[in-house]
Amino acid sequence: PDGQRIVSGSFKTVRVWSADTGEQLHEMRGHTMQVTSVASSPDGQRIVSGSFKTVRVWSADTGEQLHEMRGHTMQVTSVASSPDGQRIV
Repeated sequence: PDGQRIVSGSFKTVRVWSADTGEQLHEMRGHTMQVTSVASSPDGQRIVSGSFKTVRVWSADTGEQLHEMRGHTMQVTSVASSPDGQRIV
């Protein structure tokens, strides 16, 4: 949201990059399959990622996993935060 960071997803990882320098700031591991969707919360404090059967929430500042949500029976193809940042949709 502030234009300072870029978030990307790939096989099993989510990465945060500096938009200014291209330097990798964080590599978040935990997904067991391809990461198919990533989104930032409106305040830029959290990153949400979707993969096979799971959604994970990460700290954008530290790269620490904050939550893991299970229950989907297949690939999660889209994740987003509500405009107020209170819900993952």
